[in-house]
Amino acid sequence: MQTTDRPQVPDTFPTRRTATVHRQTGETDVTVTIGLDGTGQCNVNTGIPFLDHMLHQIASHGLFDLDIQATGDIHIDDHHTNEDVGITLGMALAKALGNRKGIVRFGHFLAPLDESLVQVTLDFSGRPHLAYGLAIPTQRVGTYDTQLVREFFVAIVNHSQMTLHIRQLDGINSHHIIEATFKAFARAMRMATEVDPRRAHEIPSSKGVL
Repeated sequence: MQTTDRPQVPDTFPTRRTATVHRQTGETDVTVTIGLDGTGQCNVNTGIPFLDHMLHQIASHGLFDLDIQATGDIHIDDHHTNEDVGITLGMALAKALGNRKGIVRFGHFLAPLDESLVQVTLDFSGRPHLAYGLAIPTQRVGTYDTQLVREFFVAIVNHSQMTLHIRQLDGINSHHIIEATFKAFARAMRMATEVDPRRAHEIPSSKGVL
């Protein structure tokens, strides 16, 4: 018998959880489609190669199907596009989760990448909060401004309404630190968004609402 460590969405669960969000401003035009019950299919093009690489980590290690198409004023710098991709992805996550009925809700993961070790713990609590503990030693990885890592997570936290704690336990290579962070984030989100078969039709809160 074939087994998997990924809990299956019960047959009686109302829908497969997908969402598409389009967000357009005077600076960017971003469309995100996410499938929470996917296989890690990824088609992203933001115009920022390093950000695309990190978004692939979210899809691959979270087993989310992810399509992100973005254009923006990257002739100025990457800030607006990076932030608006985070905003739109956060909105799509919130939309796909709906009232958050049936989810595990909490997730955590400790990801090593060579000398780097990063811990991510999160809660789809309905209360946005970011505790950011990365100490990235260089200003850039390739052409990517490493200050934008925090801005990406601020955006996704505020618009998905999650509590997110990121802790760097070790690391001296900027690329490794950031990639370990995105891998840990992906796995923590995978855990938190899984359907809990023991209460697949209940909101995971003693208050009855998230």
